[in-house]
This record gives sequence, C-alpha cells and structure tokens, in this order.
Amino acid sequence: MGEIEGEEEKKMVEIYLKIIGPSTPCHLNVPSSIKVHELRKMIAGNRHMPIENLRLVLRGNALHDSENGDDVAVQLNNGDSLIVAVKPKPPPKHFRDEFEDDDDDELRFQLPPSTSKWKRKLFYILREKLKFPDMLLMVIFSISPKVWIIIMTWFILASIALRYEVAPLFLLATGFGFIFCNLGHRRQGELSAYSVFNEDFQELPGTFNAEHIDRDIRAGRF
Repeated sequence: MGEIEGEEEKKMVEIYLKIIGPSTPCHLNVPSSIKVHELRKMIAGNRHMPIENLRLVLRGNALHDSENGDDVAVQLNNGDSLIVAVKPKPPPKHFRDEFEDDDDDELRFQLPPSTSKWKRKLFYILREKLKFPDMLLMVIFSISPKVWIIIMTWFILASIALRYEVAPLFLLATGFGFIFCNLGHRRQGELSAYSVFNEDFQELPGTFNAEHIDRDIRAGRF
C-alpha cells in the first residue's frame, strides 16, 4: 500500500503554462503532487523568470507558498492549465504616493522563498497573531540566530551583575569586549596603522610625526 502511494506522489503530469505577456504558451512536466514554492522554482528556472515576482493561478485561485506558516502543496492533473504572470516592479515613490494604500499588502516586508519552515511559521505568528509592525519584523529576521543568542546571554548576565551590584564593571567589560571583537585581523606581513603594534615599531610609509619634523629641521629642509 505504501509503495502505491509513493508511486502516485512521484507520478509526473504534463501541465499547460499560459504566460501573460509576450512569451508563448508551453508545456511542463511536473510531479502530480508538489509544493507551491517548488513549482514556482521549477517554472522560474525553466522560463528564466524572477522567482520573487512570479504569480501563479490554478483553476481561478492564486497559489501561495505557505498558509498559517506551513508549506502549501497542490495536486495537479494531466492537462491542467496554469496561468503564470510576472508582477512588474513598483514605480518610483514620487509616482505612487497617492496610490500607496492600493498596493499596501504587496509592498509589505516578505520573507524570501528559501526561508526555512520554522522561520515562516514564526513570521506568521508575529505578523498575523501578535500584529508586529513590518519595521520590527525586518529587524528581527535580519539578525542571525547566533547574534540573538549573544544578545539574550548579555541581558541574562546583565541582570546577574545588577543583582550583585557589579553592573559598572560588567558594562566596562562589555565595552572592552566589543572593542576587542571589532579589532579585525591582519594578514601575514600586513602592517598596523599604529607602529606600537608592529615589529620593531615599524611605521607605515608616508607617516608624518614629530620625529620626522625634527629630522627635517635638523637637515635644513624647513
């Protein structure tokens, strides 16, 4: 029974793509059961279209990659017609100021199609359930999980430092740690702009300091 179901899932069907615009209609072989974001990726790659602006309509309904944070799958039959459209880029802001509200949903912050399932579900909860503004969502999803862990750890340690009345020392250590982590790395043989950090206090070519002024005065160059 399981093998029969597996064969049905892998069954290939031929669908008819009706592309809006100058492109000619075409046929495409796809699995009969497929996730919308995978179907969108296949069509974009096959027809060389921008995947982020691709819109699909099947049997009069627009297809969406996810619903309630979960991937949406679609069942296709042999000979199905799929309408494909590429959404044009929005005009410059000064041309669309008076029509800003008409296309508000399309211009809201969106996650890229390659985003993992758990991120899409979290995004749905924050936007639809908790009503987070787009600006805050953009900040949240622009920061990597590693940075979020560092931020949460800092706040936990800060509360502990405050409890034991060593908050000033903790802030001072945070400042030094931030500076140390942002010093960067020099390549092999590369000189620092500060001679004190170089071997034999070697200076960068063209460095102008009090020692050079004194040497030029003694040499009669001034």
